[in-house]
Amino acid sequence: MNRKDYTIIGTLIVATFVVILNETVMSVALPILQTDLGVPPSQGQWLTTIFMLTMAVVIPLTGFLIQMFGTRTMFLVAMTLFTVGTTIAVVAPGFEVLLVARVVQALGTAVMLPLLMTTVMTLVPEDRRGVMMGNISVVIAVAPALGPTMSGLILDHLSWRWVFGVVLPFAVVATAVGAKFVEPVGERSSARIDYLSIPLSVLGFGGLVYGLVAIGEAADGKAAMPIWIPFVVGAIGLAAFIGRQLQLQSDDRALLDLRVFTSRAFSLSVVLVVVAMATMMGTFIVVPLFAHEVLGMSPLATGLITLPGGLLMGVSSPFIGRIYDLRGPRILVIPGSLLIAGAVWLMTLITPDTSFWLLMGANMILCVGLAATFTPLMTLSLGSLKPSLYSHGSAALGALQQVGGGAGTALFITIMTVVARNGVDAGDAADIAMTDGVRTVFLVAGCLSIVVVALGLLVKAPKPVEHELDVEPVH
Repeated sequence: MNRKDYTIIGTLIVATFVVILNETVMSVALPILQTDLGVPPSQGQWLTTIFMLTMAVVIPLTGFLIQMFGTRTMFLVAMTLFTVGTTIAVVAPGFEVLLVARVVQALGTAVMLPLLMTTVMTLVPEDRRGVMMGNISVVIAVAPALGPTMSGLILDHLSWRWVFGVVLPFAVVATAVGAKFVEPVGERSSARIDYLSIPLSVLGFGGLVYGLVAIGEAADGKAAMPIWIPFVVGAIGLAAFIGRQLQLQSDDRALLDLRVFTSRAFSLSVVLVVVAMATMMGTFIVVPLFAHEVLGMSPLATGLITLPGGLLMGVSSPFIGRIYDLRGPRILVIPGSLLIAGAVWLMTLITPDTSFWLLMGANMILCVGLAATFTPLMTLSLGSLKPSLYSHGSAALGALQQVGGGAGTALFITIMTVVARNGVDAGDAADIAMTDGVRTVFLVAGCLSIVVVALGLLVKAPKPVEHELDVEPVH
């Protein structure tokens, strides 16, 4: 690798950190924003839902788009969309315009992580990928952990508009720096886009993610439609999408090449990442709600719960990457999955008198466990593929991560809401009922963590990949 390669990857890492940070700022800002805009929670939650839906629809398309239009073009399009969306959010006069801004932001965000991972896999030698993927782990896990802290700090002193206003200059600078330094990487594809695959992807991935969100709405008595409808639409759309891709991939025209799943290492790693992502996102949503509603913490204190864990993850991820390069994945994934399980089971002990320090400590243990699993699993999954499938592997991993995050959030919120409502109906005080709901959430999460541990035992060292052609990076 030369200085130009490091500059390209460094620019993409910073830009991706900025856009991913934006994903979780709503968790603390949403109640204040709803009050200021005069919208009910059932309407306000769409600011989060529409972001997830847009991401789920666009990410499966990114593998094809990166190959078709190239690294530089997709970077500029993605960061321009994110910057425009953030600008609209800062000046939005009402809820409807802010909703449009979140869609535009998500269009840019969806492209950045697959773009970053594809570029790393193309430029970085195999024996250095662990370190680089450790840096990417900072992006996909630390940025969401820091989002609530940043949001809480801003909201304690400024209006909700500054949640977007603080991000805007960083987005502008990242776009400008990328315009100067990011260059085309890898080969371009001349295949024509299959327009039928696009609506099938929208129906498939969009339907499933909306169905997951609708579970939470139904539990709160606010579902816009029976929850089976989006699941049926999503299942039919996804089945048709898969059939279409299998038909097209023999001619290398697939929008999402499903041959990535013929790799056992890729498939196992993806399943592990999805389950871990569901646990992480669900926890990052439920813990701030518990801290605010039951413990009565301020937005800043609520956000600070996730800060030490996020910083610890950021510090440890590059070292974890070096260990992967030297020793392989098992020495990291097994203890990492045990740390995840330990942190989740620790949070089943919460009460209405739980201290700030217990929540923060459990979150720190969780974050170290996530860092020890995400880095080796992402490296192992993409490293098991041929170079021609890197962009499709990144897209598949990103799309399923988004579905996993949506599933975890929907599952955890639904369980908490149902148990808390039943407790109130039985005569329990509101704080006791919600505590029971959150405790039940972590019992379920504890069961999921056992699945993570069991699957982690199956992870093996990567086998050398037979490259059909060694593609030299194009600068």
